[in-house]
Amino acid sequence: MTAENAVSQPPVMEEDSPRPHVDFHQGTVRLFGLSRRFVEKALADIPLAWDERDDCFRTDAMHADAIRQGLEHSLAGRLDWQVGRDAGAAEFRPLAINDLRQVTLRGDQEQAVKAFETGGRRGLVVMPTGTGKTVVAIELMIRYRCSTLVVVPVRDLMYQWHAKILEATGIDAGLIGDGVHRVSPISVTTYDSAAIHMPRIGDRFQMIIFDEVHHLAGPWRSDAARMSIAAIRLGLTATLPGDDQRTERLHHLVGPTLYRQSIAEASGKSLADYSVHRIAVRLTDDEQQRYRDYSLQIQTFVYQQRQIDPKFKWDDTYALSAATKQEPDRARDAVIAMRAFRLKRQIEEHADAKLRMLEDLFRLHCDESIIVFTGSNVMARKISTRFLVPCLLSHCGKKERREWLAGFAEGRYRVLVANRVLDEGVDLPEVKTAIVLGGLSSQRQAIQRLGRVLRKGAGGRRARLYEVVVEDTREVTRSRDRRRNEAYRPTR
Repeated sequence: MTAENAVSQPPVMEEDSPRPHVDFHQGTVRLFGLSRRFVEKALADIPLAWDERDDCFRTDAMHADAIRQGLEHSLAGRLDWQVGRDAGAAEFRPLAINDLRQVTLRGDQEQAVKAFETGGRRGLVVMPTGTGKTVVAIELMIRYRCSTLVVVPVRDLMYQWHAKILEATGIDAGLIGDGVHRVSPISVTTYDSAAIHMPRIGDRFQMIIFDEVHHLAGPWRSDAARMSIAAIRLGLTATLPGDDQRTERLHHLVGPTLYRQSIAEASGKSLADYSVHRIAVRLTDDEQQRYRDYSLQIQTFVYQQRQIDPKFKWDDTYALSAATKQEPDRARDAVIAMRAFRLKRQIEEHADAKLRMLEDLFRLHCDESIIVFTGSNVMARKISTRFLVPCLLSHCGKKERREWLAGFAEGRYRVLVANRVLDEGVDLPEVKTAIVLGGLSSQRQAIQRLGRVLRKGAGGRRARLYEVVVEDTREVTRSRDRRRNEAYRPTR
Protein backbone atom coordinates (compact mmCIF):
# COMPACT_ATOMS: atom_id res chain seq x y z
CA MET A 1 0.00 0.00 0.00
CA THR A 2 1.36 3.46 -0.88
CA ALA A 3 0.34 6.99 -0.05
CA GLU A 4 -0.80 7.55 -3.65
CA ASN A 5 -3.77 5.20 -3.03
CA ALA A 6 -5.35 7.63 -0.57
CA VAL A 7 -8.10 10.15 -1.32
CA SER A 8 -6.79 13.73 -1.36
CA GLN A 9 -9.56 15.57 0.57
CA PRO A 10 -10.38 14.64 4.21
CA PRO A 11 -13.36 15.84 6.20
CA VAL A 12 -12.72 18.79 8.51
CA MET A 13 -12.17 17.33 11.97
CA GLU A 14 -12.59 19.12 15.28
CA GLU A 15 -9.52 20.24 17.19
CA ASP A 16 -10.65 18.35 20.31
CA SER A 17 -10.46 14.97 18.53
CA PRO A 18 -9.05 11.93 20.40
CA ARG A 19 -5.38 11.79 21.38
CA PRO A 20 -3.41 11.90 18.11
CA HIS A 21 -1.17 8.98 17.29
CA VAL A 22 1.11 7.92 14.42
CA ASP A 23 2.01 4.42 13.27
CA PHE A 24 3.79 2.56 10.46
CA HIS A 25 1.62 0.59 8.04
CA GLN A 26 2.85 -1.33 4.98
CA GLY A 27 5.53 1.15 3.96
CA THR A 28 3.54 4.24 4.89
CA VAL A 29 3.00 6.37 7.98
CA ARG A 30 -0.56 6.97 9.22
CA LEU A 31 -1.67 9.95 11.30
CA PHE A 32 -4.84 9.62 13.40
CA GLY A 33 -6.79 12.18 15.41
CA LEU A 34 -5.64 15.32 13.57
CA SER A 35 -7.79 17.89 11.80
CA ARG A 36 -7.07 19.12 8.30
CA ARG A 37 -6.50 22.67 9.54
CA PHE A 38 -3.91 21.48 12.05
CA VAL A 39 -2.10 19.30 9.49
CA GLU A 40 -2.00 22.06 6.88
CA LYS A 41 -0.40 24.37 9.43
CA ALA A 42 2.02 22.02 11.23
CA LEU A 43 3.00 19.72 8.33
CA ALA A 44 2.61 21.99 5.32
CA ASP A 45 5.77 20.73 3.56
CA ILE A 46 4.88 17.02 3.77
CA PRO A 47 2.77 15.38 0.99
CA LEU A 48 -0.02 13.97 3.16
CA ALA A 49 -3.25 12.56 1.74
CA TRP A 50 -6.49 11.64 3.46
CA ASP A 51 -7.30 7.90 3.45
CA GLU A 52 -11.04 7.46 3.98
CA ARG A 53 -10.61 3.69 4.43
CA ASP A 54 -8.84 4.13 7.77
CA ASP A 55 -9.96 7.69 8.61
CA CYS A 56 -6.39 8.93 8.74
CA PHE A 57 -3.76 10.93 6.93
CA ARG A 58 -1.18 8.84 5.12
CA THR A 59 2.19 9.43 3.46
CA ASP A 60 5.31 7.50 2.46
CA ALA A 61 7.36 6.25 5.41
CA MET A 62 10.39 8.26 4.33
CA HIS A 63 8.70 11.37 5.81
CA ALA A 64 8.43 9.84 9.31
CA ASP A 65 11.25 11.88 10.85
CA ALA A 66 9.93 15.17 9.44
CA ILE A 67 6.46 14.31 10.81
CA ARG A 68 7.89 13.49 14.23
CA GLN A 69 9.74 16.79 14.43
CA GLY A 70 6.72 18.79 13.26
CA LEU A 71 4.24 17.13 15.61
CA GLU A 72 6.47 16.98 18.68
CA HIS A 73 7.05 20.69 18.36
CA SER A 74 3.34 21.44 17.91
CA LEU A 75 1.74 18.93 20.28
CA ALA A 76 4.17 19.34 23.21
CA GLY A 77 4.08 15.73 24.45
CA ARG A 78 0.48 14.89 23.55
CA LEU A 79 1.53 12.71 20.61
CA ASP A 80 1.36 8.90 20.83
CA TRP A 81 4.26 7.91 18.54
CA GLN A 82 4.12 4.25 17.52
CA VAL A 83 6.73 4.24 14.74
CA GLY A 84 9.89 2.21 15.28
CA ARG A 85 9.44 -1.44 16.17
CA ASP A 86 12.51 -1.62 18.40
CA ALA A 87 11.80 1.65 20.16
CA GLY A 88 8.15 2.04 21.08
CA ALA A 89 8.93 5.76 20.91
CA ALA A 90 10.59 8.26 18.61
CA GLU A 91 14.13 7.06 19.30
CA PHE A 92 15.75 3.68 18.68
CA ARG A 93 17.85 1.99 21.31
CA PRO A 94 21.64 2.34 20.74
CA LEU A 95 23.50 -0.82 19.73
CA ALA A 96 26.69 -2.24 21.18
CA ILE A 97 29.06 -2.13 18.21
CA ASN A 98 32.74 -2.91 18.70
CA ASP A 99 35.45 -1.37 16.54
CA LEU A 100 37.83 -4.16 15.49
CA ARG A 101 39.43 -2.30 12.60
CA GLN A 102 43.20 -2.01 12.21
CA VAL A 103 43.13 0.86 9.71
CA THR A 104 43.03 4.64 10.03
CA LEU A 105 40.86 6.74 7.77
CA ARG A 106 42.67 8.71 5.06
CA GLY A 107 42.19 12.45 4.71
CA ASP A 108 39.62 12.18 1.92
CA GLN A 109 37.65 9.57 3.85
CA GLU A 110 37.62 11.83 6.91
CA GLN A 111 36.38 14.68 4.73
CA ALA A 112 33.54 12.49 3.42
CA VAL A 113 32.53 11.51 6.98
CA LYS A 114 32.63 15.12 8.15
CA ALA A 115 30.61 16.31 5.14
CA PHE A 116 27.93 13.74 5.92
CA GLU A 117 27.73 14.62 9.60
CA THR A 118 27.57 18.37 8.98
CA GLY A 119 25.14 17.92 6.10
CA GLY A 120 22.24 16.73 8.23
CA ARG A 121 23.10 13.02 8.06
CA ARG A 122 21.27 12.69 4.76
CA GLY A 123 22.97 12.72 1.38
CA LEU A 124 25.25 11.28 -1.28
CA VAL A 125 28.97 10.57 -1.13
CA VAL A 126 30.57 10.29 -4.58
CA MET A 127 34.03 8.70 -4.60
CA PRO A 128 35.85 6.71 -7.31
CA THR A 129 36.01 2.93 -7.19
CA GLY A 130 38.89 1.84 -4.95
CA THR A 131 38.93 4.90 -2.66
CA GLY A 132 37.09 3.19 0.19
CA LYS A 133 33.42 4.17 0.14
CA THR A 134 32.67 1.08 2.25
CA VAL A 135 35.21 2.26 4.83
CA VAL A 136 33.35 5.57 5.10
CA ALA A 137 30.02 3.79 5.57
CA ILE A 138 31.30 1.42 8.26
CA GLU A 139 32.90 4.36 10.10
CA LEU A 140 29.48 6.04 10.24
CA MET A 141 27.82 2.80 11.38
CA ILE A 142 30.28 2.52 14.27
CA ARG A 143 29.87 6.18 15.23
CA TYR A 144 26.06 6.17 15.26
CA ARG A 145 25.60 2.69 16.80
CA CYS A 146 22.05 2.43 15.53
CA SER A 147 20.02 -0.17 13.63
CA THR A 148 21.24 -0.08 10.02
CA LEU A 149 20.16 -1.60 6.71
CA VAL A 150 22.68 -1.76 3.86
CA VAL A 151 21.11 -2.02 0.39
CA VAL A 152 23.24 -3.26 -2.55
CA PRO A 153 22.50 -4.05 -6.21
CA VAL A 154 23.58 -7.72 -6.41
CA ARG A 155 23.90 -10.74 -4.15
CA ASP A 156 27.71 -10.88 -4.49
CA LEU A 157 27.91 -7.42 -2.95
CA MET A 158 25.51 -8.50 -0.21
CA TYR A 159 27.88 -11.24 0.93
CA GLN A 160 30.87 -8.93 0.47
CA TRP A 161 29.31 -6.32 2.77
CA HIS A 162 28.40 -9.02 5.28
CA ALA A 163 32.06 -10.13 5.42
CA LYS A 164 33.33 -6.56 5.83
CA ILE A 165 30.88 -5.78 8.64
CA LEU A 166 31.89 -9.00 10.40
CA GLU A 167 35.58 -8.16 10.04
CA ALA A 168 35.17 -4.56 11.24
CA THR A 169 32.72 -5.09 14.11
CA GLY A 170 32.41 -8.81 14.81
CA ILE A 171 28.67 -8.59 14.03
CA ASP A 172 27.09 -11.40 12.02
CA ALA A 173 24.75 -9.14 10.06
CA GLY A 174 21.37 -10.30 8.89
CA LEU A 175 20.84 -11.20 5.23
CA ILE A 176 17.71 -10.50 3.20
CA GLY A 177 17.95 -11.94 -0.29
CA ASP A 178 19.28 -14.89 -2.33
CA GLY A 179 16.83 -17.22 -0.58
CA VAL A 180 17.78 -16.00 2.92
CA HIS A 181 15.53 -13.93 5.19
CA ARG A 182 17.31 -13.22 8.46
CA VAL A 183 16.53 -9.74 9.77
CA SER A 184 18.84 -8.32 12.45
CA PRO A 185 19.46 -4.80 13.80
CA ILE A 186 22.38 -4.68 11.34
CA SER A 187 21.31 -6.25 8.02
CA VAL A 188 22.29 -6.34 4.35
CA THR A 189 19.90 -6.78 1.45
CA THR A 190 19.61 -6.27 -2.30
CA TYR A 191 17.59 -3.49 -3.94
CA ASP A 192 14.99 -5.91 -5.27
CA SER A 193 14.58 -7.69 -1.93
CA ALA A 194 14.36 -4.36 -0.12
CA ALA A 195 11.57 -3.17 -2.41
CA ILE A 196 9.69 -6.43 -1.81
CA HIS A 197 10.10 -6.64 1.98
CA MET A 198 10.18 -2.96 3.03
CA PRO A 199 6.41 -2.86 3.77
CA ARG A 200 7.20 -5.26 6.64
CA ILE A 201 10.70 -4.18 7.73
CA GLY A 202 10.64 -0.48 6.87
CA ASP A 203 10.19 0.53 10.54
CA ARG A 204 13.11 -1.50 11.89
CA PHE A 205 16.09 0.63 10.88
CA GLN A 206 17.16 4.11 11.88
CA MET A 207 19.93 4.30 9.28
CA ILE A 208 19.87 3.09 5.68
CA ILE A 209 22.90 2.89 3.36
CA PHE A 210 22.43 2.62 -0.40
CA ASP A 211 25.56 1.25 -2.08
CA GLU A 212 25.81 2.05 -5.81
CA VAL A 213 22.97 4.47 -5.13
CA HIS A 214 22.39 5.25 -8.83
CA HIS A 215 20.41 1.98 -8.93
CA LEU A 216 17.83 3.62 -6.64
CA ALA A 217 16.63 6.07 -9.29
CA GLY A 218 14.35 3.56 -11.04
CA PRO A 219 10.60 3.52 -10.27
CA TRP A 220 10.59 0.01 -8.74
CA ARG A 221 13.76 0.13 -6.68
CA SER A 222 13.02 3.60 -5.32
CA ASP A 223 10.35 1.95 -3.15
CA ALA A 224 13.23 0.75 -0.97
CA ALA A 225 13.78 4.38 0.06
CA ARG A 226 10.18 5.59 0.10
CA MET A 227 8.93 2.82 2.40
CA SER A 228 11.68 3.16 5.05
CA ILE A 229 11.38 5.43 8.10
CA ALA A 230 15.19 5.69 8.41
CA ALA A 231 16.13 9.28 9.26
CA ILE A 232 19.85 8.77 8.55
CA ARG A 233 20.36 8.15 4.82
CA LEU A 234 23.67 7.60 3.03
CA GLY A 235 24.06 7.01 -0.70
CA LEU A 236 27.39 5.76 -2.10
CA THR A 237 28.43 5.80 -5.74
CA ALA A 238 31.37 6.38 -8.03
CA THR A 239 29.24 8.22 -10.59
CA LEU A 240 25.93 10.03 -10.39
CA PRO A 241 23.28 9.44 -13.09
CA GLY A 242 23.88 11.25 -16.35
CA ASP A 243 20.52 13.01 -16.48
CA ASP A 244 19.28 15.67 -14.08
CA GLN A 245 15.90 14.02 -13.50
CA ARG A 246 17.39 10.83 -12.04
CA THR A 247 19.89 12.79 -9.96
CA GLU A 248 17.09 14.96 -8.58
CA ARG A 249 15.18 11.81 -7.64
CA LEU A 250 18.18 10.60 -5.63
CA HIS A 251 18.39 13.96 -3.90
CA HIS A 252 14.70 13.64 -2.98
CA LEU A 253 14.95 10.05 -1.72
CA VAL A 254 18.34 10.19 0.02
CA GLY A 255 19.60 13.77 0.22
CA PRO A 256 21.88 16.25 -1.54
CA THR A 257 25.38 15.51 -2.81
CA LEU A 258 27.51 16.19 0.27
CA TYR A 259 30.97 15.08 -0.87
CA ARG A 260 32.35 14.54 -4.35
CA GLN A 261 35.79 13.36 -5.45
CA SER A 262 36.86 12.71 -9.04
CA ILE A 263 39.31 10.12 -10.33
CA ALA A 264 41.63 12.93 -11.39
CA GLU A 265 41.69 14.27 -7.81
CA ALA A 266 42.41 10.83 -6.34
CA SER A 267 44.96 9.72 -8.97
CA GLY A 268 48.43 9.35 -7.48
CA LYS A 269 47.04 9.73 -3.94
CA SER A 270 44.44 7.18 -2.89
CA LEU A 271 44.42 5.73 -6.42
CA ALA A 272 47.24 4.61 -8.67
CA ASP A 273 48.56 6.80 -11.47
CA TYR A 274 47.09 5.64 -14.75
CA SER A 275 46.98 6.04 -18.50
CA VAL A 276 44.24 5.29 -21.03
CA HIS A 277 45.20 4.02 -24.48
CA ARG A 278 42.72 4.06 -27.35
CA ILE A 279 43.57 1.53 -30.07
CA ALA A 280 41.77 1.70 -33.42
CA VAL A 281 41.39 -1.42 -35.55
CA ARG A 282 39.75 -1.92 -38.93
CA LEU A 283 37.24 -4.35 -40.31
CA THR A 284 38.24 -6.88 -42.94
CA ASP A 285 36.98 -6.25 -46.47
CA ASP A 286 34.23 -8.84 -46.02
CA GLU A 287 33.17 -7.43 -42.63
CA GLN A 288 33.17 -3.90 -44.03
CA GLN A 289 30.98 -4.84 -46.98
CA ARG A 290 28.42 -6.56 -44.76
CA TYR A 291 28.52 -3.62 -42.35
CA ARG A 292 27.73 -1.21 -45.20
CA ASP A 293 24.91 -3.41 -46.48
CA TYR A 294 23.23 -3.51 -43.08
CA SER A 295 23.73 0.24 -42.63
CA LEU A 296 22.07 0.86 -45.99
CA GLN A 297 19.08 -1.32 -45.00
CA ILE A 298 18.62 0.72 -41.82
CA GLN A 299 18.99 4.07 -43.58
CA THR A 300 16.51 3.07 -46.29
CA PHE A 301 13.99 1.91 -43.68
CA VAL A 302 14.22 5.16 -41.70
CA TYR A 303 13.92 7.24 -44.89
CA GLN A 304 10.80 5.33 -45.97
CA GLN A 305 9.16 5.69 -42.57
CA ARG A 306 9.80 9.42 -42.54
CA GLN A 307 7.97 9.73 -45.84
CA ILE A 308 4.97 8.33 -44.00
CA ASP A 309 5.57 10.08 -40.66
CA PRO A 310 8.07 13.02 -40.67
CA LYS A 311 8.47 12.69 -36.88
CA PHE A 312 9.58 9.06 -37.07
CA LYS A 313 12.72 8.20 -35.06
CA TRP A 314 14.72 4.99 -34.85
CA ASP A 315 13.50 4.50 -31.29
CA ASP A 316 9.98 4.11 -32.70
CA THR A 317 11.05 0.97 -34.57
CA TYR A 318 10.47 -1.34 -31.63
CA ALA A 319 6.87 -0.24 -31.15
CA LEU A 320 6.25 -0.37 -34.90
CA SER A 321 7.52 -3.96 -35.13
CA ALA A 322 4.75 -5.04 -32.74
CA ALA A 323 1.95 -3.47 -34.82
CA THR A 324 1.47 -6.61 -36.90
CA LYS A 325 -2.35 -6.31 -37.00
CA GLN A 326 -2.69 -2.58 -37.58
CA GLU A 327 0.15 -2.10 -40.10
CA PRO A 328 1.55 -5.51 -41.14
CA ASP A 329 3.78 -4.23 -43.96
CA ARG A 330 5.45 -1.57 -41.84
CA ALA A 331 5.80 -4.03 -38.96
CA ARG A 332 7.53 -6.52 -41.26
CA ASP A 333 9.95 -3.83 -42.48
CA ALA A 334 10.64 -2.83 -38.88
CA VAL A 335 11.54 -6.41 -37.94
CA ILE A 336 13.92 -6.64 -40.91
CA ALA A 337 15.54 -3.32 -39.94
CA MET A 338 15.97 -4.43 -36.33
CA ARG A 339 17.63 -7.64 -37.49
CA ALA A 340 20.03 -5.59 -39.65
CA PHE A 341 20.79 -3.40 -36.63
CA ARG A 342 21.65 -6.43 -34.47
CA LEU A 343 23.84 -7.97 -37.16
CA LYS A 344 25.61 -4.64 -37.61
CA ARG A 345 26.37 -4.49 -33.88
CA GLN A 346 27.63 -8.06 -33.99
CA ILE A 347 30.16 -7.14 -36.66
CA GLU A 348 31.45 -4.31 -34.47
CA GLU A 349 31.55 -6.50 -31.39
CA HIS A 350 33.12 -9.62 -32.93
CA ALA A 351 35.56 -8.04 -35.41
CA ASP A 352 38.51 -10.34 -36.12
CA ALA A 353 40.91 -7.44 -35.64
CA LYS A 354 39.78 -7.09 -32.01
CA LEU A 355 40.78 -10.66 -31.24
CA ARG A 356 44.13 -10.23 -32.96
CA MET A 357 44.78 -7.04 -30.99
CA LEU A 358 43.73 -8.79 -27.79
CA GLU A 359 46.28 -11.53 -28.48
CA ASP A 360 48.99 -8.88 -28.95
CA LEU A 361 48.08 -7.22 -25.65
CA PHE A 362 48.14 -10.57 -23.85
CA ARG A 363 51.69 -11.05 -25.13
CA LEU A 364 52.69 -7.53 -24.13
CA HIS A 365 51.43 -8.07 -20.56
CA CYS A 366 52.09 -11.79 -20.28
CA ASP A 367 53.37 -11.53 -16.70
CA GLU A 368 50.43 -9.46 -15.38
CA SER A 369 46.84 -10.04 -14.31
CA ILE A 370 44.38 -8.69 -16.89
CA ILE A 371 40.63 -8.02 -16.92
CA VAL A 372 38.89 -8.03 -20.29
CA PHE A 373 35.53 -6.24 -20.57
CA THR A 374 33.23 -7.03 -23.48
CA GLY A 375 29.94 -5.65 -24.72
CA SER A 376 28.06 -8.95 -24.86
CA ASN A 377 27.98 -12.40 -23.29
CA VAL A 378 28.60 -13.96 -26.71
CA MET A 379 31.88 -12.10 -27.14
CA ALA A 380 32.93 -12.97 -23.59
CA ARG A 381 32.34 -16.67 -24.29
CA LYS A 382 34.16 -16.39 -27.62
CA ILE A 383 37.27 -15.00 -25.92
CA SER A 384 37.02 -17.57 -23.14
CA THR A 385 37.01 -20.53 -25.54
CA ARG A 386 39.65 -19.10 -27.89
CA PHE A 387 42.21 -18.26 -25.21
CA LEU A 388 41.11 -20.82 -22.58
CA VAL A 389 40.55 -18.25 -19.84
CA PRO A 390 37.70 -18.06 -17.29
CA CYS A 391 34.57 -16.13 -18.22
CA LEU A 392 32.44 -14.45 -15.56
CA LEU A 393 28.83 -13.60 -16.50
CA SER A 394 25.84 -12.43 -14.47
CA HIS A 395 24.09 -15.81 -14.67
CA CYS A 396 27.10 -17.81 -13.45
CA GLY A 397 26.44 -19.86 -10.33
CA LYS A 398 27.70 -18.77 -6.95
CA LYS A 399 30.23 -21.62 -6.71
CA GLU A 400 31.59 -20.99 -10.21
CA ARG A 401 31.91 -17.25 -9.56
CA ARG A 402 33.79 -17.78 -6.31
CA GLU A 403 36.13 -20.26 -8.02
CA TRP A 404 37.03 -17.83 -10.80
CA LEU A 405 37.51 -14.87 -8.47
CA ALA A 406 39.56 -16.88 -5.98
CA GLY A 407 41.75 -18.31 -8.74
CA PHE A 408 42.26 -14.85 -10.20
CA ALA A 409 43.21 -13.45 -6.78
CA GLU A 410 45.69 -16.27 -6.19
CA GLY A 411 47.30 -15.89 -9.60
CA ARG A 412 46.18 -19.27 -10.94
CA TYR A 413 44.32 -17.42 -13.71
CA ARG A 414 46.10 -14.50 -15.34
CA VAL A 415 43.08 -13.33 -17.32
CA LEU A 416 39.44 -12.87 -16.37
CA VAL A 417 36.80 -12.02 -19.01
CA ALA A 418 33.48 -10.40 -18.08
CA ASN A 419 30.60 -8.58 -19.70
CA ARG A 420 28.96 -6.37 -17.05
CA VAL A 421 29.20 -8.37 -13.83
CA LEU A 422 32.52 -6.72 -12.82
CA ASP A 423 31.53 -3.19 -13.82
CA GLU A 424 30.80 -2.23 -10.23
CA GLY A 425 30.91 -3.33 -6.65
CA VAL A 426 32.76 -6.64 -6.65
CA ASP A 427 36.12 -6.41 -4.88
CA LEU A 428 39.03 -7.58 -6.98
CA PRO A 429 42.72 -8.11 -6.20
CA GLU A 430 45.23 -5.55 -7.39
CA VAL A 431 44.96 -5.46 -11.19
CA LYS A 432 46.84 -2.90 -13.22
CA THR A 433 45.74 -3.77 -16.77
CA ALA A 434 42.24 -3.75 -18.22
CA ILE A 435 41.15 -4.12 -21.84
CA VAL A 436 37.76 -2.86 -23.05
CA LEU A 437 36.53 -4.51 -26.25
CA GLY A 438 33.01 -3.12 -26.25
CA GLY A 439 30.25 -1.69 -24.15
CA LEU A 440 27.68 1.04 -23.80
CA SER A 441 28.16 4.74 -24.39
CA SER A 442 27.56 5.28 -20.66
CA GLN A 443 30.16 7.40 -18.89
CA ARG A 444 29.25 5.60 -15.67
CA GLN A 445 30.19 2.25 -17.13
CA ALA A 446 33.44 3.72 -18.45
CA ILE A 447 34.38 5.13 -15.04
CA GLN A 448 33.44 1.89 -13.26
CA ARG A 449 35.62 -0.13 -15.63
CA LEU A 450 38.54 2.27 -15.25
CA GLY A 451 38.14 2.05 -11.49
CA ARG A 452 38.72 -1.71 -11.59
CA VAL A 453 42.49 -1.11 -12.16
CA LEU A 454 43.05 1.99 -10.04
CA ARG A 455 43.45 0.51 -6.57
CA LYS A 456 46.79 1.67 -5.23
CA GLY A 457 49.06 -1.28 -4.46
CA ALA A 458 52.18 -1.55 -2.34
CA GLY A 459 54.52 -1.26 -5.33
CA GLY A 460 52.98 1.95 -6.69
CA ARG A 461 52.65 0.45 -10.17
CA ARG A 462 50.99 2.50 -12.89
CA ALA A 463 47.60 1.30 -14.17
CA ARG A 464 46.70 0.98 -17.85
CA LEU A 465 43.36 0.76 -19.57
CA TYR A 466 43.22 -0.15 -23.26
CA GLU A 467 40.10 0.67 -25.26
CA VAL A 468 39.93 -1.19 -28.58
CA VAL A 469 37.43 0.27 -31.06
CA VAL A 470 36.63 -0.42 -34.70
CA GLU A 471 37.23 2.55 -37.00
CA ASP A 472 34.43 3.89 -39.23
CA THR A 473 31.69 2.32 -37.09
CA ARG A 474 29.27 3.45 -34.42
CA GLU A 475 31.75 2.17 -31.84
CA VAL A 476 33.77 5.34 -32.39
CA THR A 477 30.77 7.47 -31.36
CA ARG A 478 30.10 5.35 -28.29
CA SER A 479 33.78 5.58 -27.35
CA ARG A 480 33.67 9.38 -27.61
CA ASP A 481 30.59 9.48 -25.40
CA ARG A 482 32.33 7.31 -22.80
CA ARG A 483 35.43 9.52 -22.82
CA ARG A 484 33.63 12.80 -22.15
CA ASN A 485 34.33 12.37 -18.47
CA GLU A 486 37.42 14.21 -17.23
CA ALA A 487 38.94 10.92 -16.08
CA TYR A 488 39.47 10.03 -19.76
CA ARG A 489 41.17 13.29 -20.78
CA PRO A 490 44.70 11.81 -20.76
CA THR A 491 43.65 9.21 -23.36
CA ARG A 492 46.42 8.39 -25.81
